[in-house]
Amino acid sequence: MLLAAMGGYVTAANAIGLLDAYESALMHDPTFRAAIHENEAGQQAIAIGRAGLLPTLSITHLQSISRGTQTNPNIAGISEKSNLSFNSEVTTLTLRQPLLNMEAVTNYDQSHARANSSQAKLIGQSHLLIVRLVEAYVKTLLAQDRLYLAKAQDKALEELKIVNQNMLKRGEGTHTDVLETQSRHALAQAQVIEAQDEFDTAKLALSAMIGQDVAALDALSSHFKVQPLYPADFESWQEMALVGNAELLTQQHMVTSSKLEIQKSRAGHAPRVDLVASLNRNNAASFLFPDRDATFGTIGVEVNLPLYAGGRVIATTDQAQANHARAGAEFDAIRDRVLVELRKQFQLAQSSIKRIDSLELAVDSALLLVQATDKSIKGGVRINLDLLDAQRQLFLAQVNLAEAKYNYLLAYLRLRLASGTIALDDLEKVAAYFVAKN
Repeated sequence: MLLAAMGGYVTAANAIGLLDAYESALMHDPTFRAAIHENEAGQQAIAIGRAGLLPTLSITHLQSISRGTQTNPNIAGISEKSNLSFNSEVTTLTLRQPLLNMEAVTNYDQSHARANSSQAKLIGQSHLLIVRLVEAYVKTLLAQDRLYLAKAQDKALEELKIVNQNMLKRGEGTHTDVLETQSRHALAQAQVIEAQDEFDTAKLALSAMIGQDVAALDALSSHFKVQPLYPADFESWQEMALVGNAELLTQQHMVTSSKLEIQKSRAGHAPRVDLVASLNRNNAASFLFPDRDATFGTIGVEVNLPLYAGGRVIATTDQAQANHARAGAEFDAIRDRVLVELRKQFQLAQSSIKRIDSLELAVDSALLLVQATDKSIKGGVRINLDLLDAQRQLFLAQVNLAEAKYNYLLAYLRLRLASGTIALDDLEKVAAYFVAKN
C-alpha cells in the first residue's frame, strides 16, 4: 500500500496526532484567540447596560481667584481707590439615581441579547476550530500522498529513461522511445515540484494553526471501517440544526437585540425621572461680600419630559425597524444556507461510504494487475513499461482511496457542525482513524 510505503518517507519521532494538534490549536490559533477576546468584550455589554440603572456619584470643584479695585469717597469727599482680592471655592457632591428611565431598562435587556450573541459566536468558533484543524491536517496528509506519488512516477520514468538509452546503444530501441520517455520524465519532474510546493504550503497553514513546526503526522490506519450515520434520516438532522446551529443561534440573538432597539428608540418620547441629591460647600466671596462661607444639602426629584427633538426619535425608530427587518432577512438567509450545507454534507457522507467501497476494489484490482504484469514480464509477454504503468495506476488508486477516506471524515464533522451537535467526542472518533507510523 502507498500509505504503508510512506512510513519510510517521513519519520514518526515527532509525529503530531490530531488530539495533540487540537490542544495546540486551542492556545495558538489566531482566529480562535480573536474569537475568545471578542467574546470577552461582548460579555461586558451586560455590565455596561446595568450601569444605566445604577446610581451615579460625581464631585465637582471650582476654585477661582478674583482681583479688582474699588473706588469710594473719603471723609473729605475725595475718591480713593482700594485693591480687592479674594478667592472662591465651590465643591459639590452629586448623587443621581434613575427612577424611571425606559431607555436604560431596554438597553439593559438588549445587553443580554448582545452578550448571548457573542457567547453563541464563540461556541460556533470553537466548533469550527475542530473542522478547520482536521481540514488542515488531512490536506497536509493528502499533499504528502500526492508528493510521494509524484516522486514515485519520477523515479519510475527515470529508470525507464535509462533502460531506453541502453536499448538504443545496443540497437534494440529507437530515438522516439528515448524522446518520449524524456518528455514524460520532464513532466514528472515538474509535477514533483508542484506537489512539493503544495505540501510545503499545507504544512505552513497547519503550523500557523497549532503554533509549531510540523515534522510528521499520523497516517490513516489500514483498518478503516466506516460507520453508518445516526440518525439515518435527514429530517432528524434538520431538526437538530434548526435548534442547535451556532450561526443560527447567534443571528437569533441579533434579531432579538434589533427588536429591543426599536423599543429603546421609542423610549425617547418617554419621560425620565431621577432622584437627585447634592451636598455643597460654598466659599464664594464677591466684590460686595468679601467673606462668605456656606454649606448646604439638597434632595429632590428631577422630571425630564421630552417635547420636541427635531424628529430624531421618529427617525431612529424607523431606522431601528428597518434594521430589525434586515436582521430577520439575514436570519432567513443563514437558515437556508445552513440547511443547504447540511443536505450537502449528509449526502456526501452517505456517498463517501459507497465511493470508499468502490475505490478499495479498484486498489485491489490495481494490485493484482501489478502482480500479473510482473509475472508476464518474467514470461516475456510484457515489457517494463507495462509494469510502470500498472504501478502508477496502483499509486493513483491508493491516493484516490485516501482522499475518499479523508472526505468521509470531513463530511462527518461538517455534518455535525451544521447540525450544531459537534463535540470533542467527534474529534476523538476521527482521531481513532489515524495511527503513528513506526
